[in-house]
Amino acid sequence: MTDKTSRDVLSRGMRVLGHGIREEPWIFTAGVVGSAFFGLLTVGSAFIVGAIVGEVVVPSLEDGRADTGLLWLIAAALLGLSVLKVGAIFGRRLGAGFMQFRLQALYRRRVTRRYLDLPVSWHHRNATGTLLSNANSDVEATWFPIAPLPFAVGTVVMLLAAFVSLFATDWVLALVGVLIFPALFGLNVVYSRRMAPRQARAQQLRAEVSAIAHESFDGALVVKAMGREAEETDRFAARARELRDALINVGRLRGLFDPVLDTLPSLGTLAVLLVGSWRLSQGAVTVTELVSVAFLFTVLAFPVRAIGWVLAELPRSVAGWDRVQRVLTATGEMPYGTASTEERRTPAAIGFEQVSFGYDDSTVLHDVCFTVAEGKTVALVGPTGSGKSTIASLAARLVDPAAGAVRLDGADLRSLSGDALAGSIALVPQVPFVFDDTVRANVGLDRPGLTDEDIWAALRLAEADGFVARLPDGLDTMVGERGTSLSGGQRQRLTLARALAGHPRLLVLDDATSAVDPRVEAAILASLRSADASASILVVAYRRATIALADEVVYIEHGRVIAHGTHPELLATVSGYADLVTAYEKAEAEREREHAYEEVTP
Repeated sequence: MTDKTSRDVLSRGMRVLGHGIREEPWIFTAGVVGSAFFGLLTVGSAFIVGAIVGEVVVPSLEDGRADTGLLWLIAAALLGLSVLKVGAIFGRRLGAGFMQFRLQALYRRRVTRRYLDLPVSWHHRNATGTLLSNANSDVEATWFPIAPLPFAVGTVVMLLAAFVSLFATDWVLALVGVLIFPALFGLNVVYSRRMAPRQARAQQLRAEVSAIAHESFDGALVVKAMGREAEETDRFAARARELRDALINVGRLRGLFDPVLDTLPSLGTLAVLLVGSWRLSQGAVTVTELVSVAFLFTVLAFPVRAIGWVLAELPRSVAGWDRVQRVLTATGEMPYGTASTEERRTPAAIGFEQVSFGYDDSTVLHDVCFTVAEGKTVALVGPTGSGKSTIASLAARLVDPAAGAVRLDGADLRSLSGDALAGSIALVPQVPFVFDDTVRANVGLDRPGLTDEDIWAALRLAEADGFVARLPDGLDTMVGERGTSLSGGQRQRLTLARALAGHPRLLVLDDATSAVDPRVEAAILASLRSADASASILVVAYRRATIALADEVVYIEHGRVIAHGTHPELLATVSGYADLVTAYEKAEAEREREHAYEEVTP
């Protein structure tokens, strides 16, 4: 690392600490006041000890007797001084710790809030493990130096008071301090500059190890099923070894500098005693003054290290801050509008008007136009990769179109408030997500006004009430992480019930019943089409029975709407549609035969 880069790390680190001070100015002030008070007491204690030795202990040794009353007075004075120091330490540590934890909590909330504001496309480009590291270890690293900062600022006050006292006592002894303490500070600066690249590398590797670990845990089923345990272990171990080596490099540098930083104040004390003995023999200083200065060097050794602690952690803080700011300053936020739809509770109509969309440089949808009329069911059909899931995401406003508009009852989705969108549209994705909580919590999501009767009604619509009633604790049954205690079809029906419990006006099903038995799927769609459901439906469909239930079918190829109409019309007029649906039907029949064979085979 060049000197310029090192200076940049130090200056940027100071700016990061400045951000923290501006966030919590009163707490920081309280910590600094406590630390400064402690520093002044420390300087004062050195001169009190010097006075005790020079004015009481030495005369008592010369006379061979001691004044008991005076000794009790000295003990009381030292005890009072200690009590004051304890109070100052308490104020310093309380302020510093409170400030650090408040900043960490504040920035964790900001990072996670930002995650929720950023579009799905941004999350697709960032590994989950890295995002976890941003909200956890990076935030911790950013504000780690804020804890010793009040102590370091108070130490500066203490050093100024110490230098004034030294020059007031004896200018020769003061020169020893002038040499020792700047040398100590300079050594800390060198230490910080050498530490910067090591800490930055270690922080980066922490995120990479976290990302690999999360991916391995999340894909545990695939890893076990494919027999890739050894390979995943080796992949994780290789990056963990890199992190270990990086932390060892940090430890080696710390191990080299720490003894030197600890030794310098001791050398200063020794130098004071040597020079002070010579000055004492010349009559330039008294025993009281010599003991005071020597004791001052002894008690200053620990507080001065606080400056080193701050400087040593600045590189790590800067690395964490950069990673946190990458999230907080990320672009692509989709701001909500202010329009409301609360007065309307009838099924919604949604229309796609010349909609185009792409990921990075790849265009996925081209001029898509179709409408889901109020209370109608429209099936999206097309080969894999044709853009069906992207249309579902656009309908729920998880992403915004690059061109054109998606309108709900004539209003552009971008003009609606967050509450209006959440209250009107519900998306049930391809892969169901179930929280590690009870059935009630998974379906209700703590939404106000939802009763157990509402939850059971949603479960009945999703054909999930039967299996939930058979669970050991019914609605209070814990389903495990990602719903591991449930089958794939049960998870899908539970997430469908979650969407229905909010009484949406538009229900978007992105192949949301693929793991459900065809007969159960037909029952679900029949329930959703009833008057009680009171919702329009946009469904990504594959099964012929599902498609046949739709009022209209929209056929898509390569991101373009090729045709739309009823299922019989498209079978008769669109060869690509007929071939695709026939292929789906054959594949479904094959799966059913395999399922039947498995059931009769012992």
